[in-house]
Amino acid sequence: MTTAPVDTAGVIARPPLLYLTALAAGVGRGLVWPLPLDLGRWSWIGGGALIVLGLAFIAGAILRFRRAGTNVETWRPTTALVVDGPYRLSRNPIYVALTLAYVGIALIAGNVWMLALAAPLLAVMRYGVIAREEAYLERKFGASYLAYKAAVRRWL
Repeated sequence: MTTAPVDTAGVIARPPLLYLTALAAGVGRGLVWPLPLDLGRWSWIGGGALIVLGLAFIAGAILRFRRAGTNVETWRPTTALVVDGPYRLSRNPIYVALTLAYVGIALIAGNVWMLALAAPLLAVMRYGVIAREEAYLERKFGASYLAYKAAVRRWL
């Protein structure tokens, strides 16, 4: 007996959990070996602005998914290719937004470790999430996705 292929990207973990894990690791590392980052009030101004911008991007991207009638969740099937709204600027606006919010939180927390963990976090996102999603979308939408991929950057 064979089983039908699963209609998902098969990412290694839910992206918000990856970001939260990196934040938690930064907090933990900061407790063991504190490396404070003090930019004065600019930490709050810059960090707050990045968080607000990130949340706005996330809201806009999710709204586009809902309007297209497709799933946002990576463990559910994608039923439509979304190429408008923030998806005109980035193939991954939710991940750009999560990264902006992540950096904003790190600035407000004044935690160098959180910032340092952004690089490995983005590598995990690139290879463990985005590469799998791109392969899935290529299989599912073929030439339409390839044309979109050729026209729009992965990040910004």
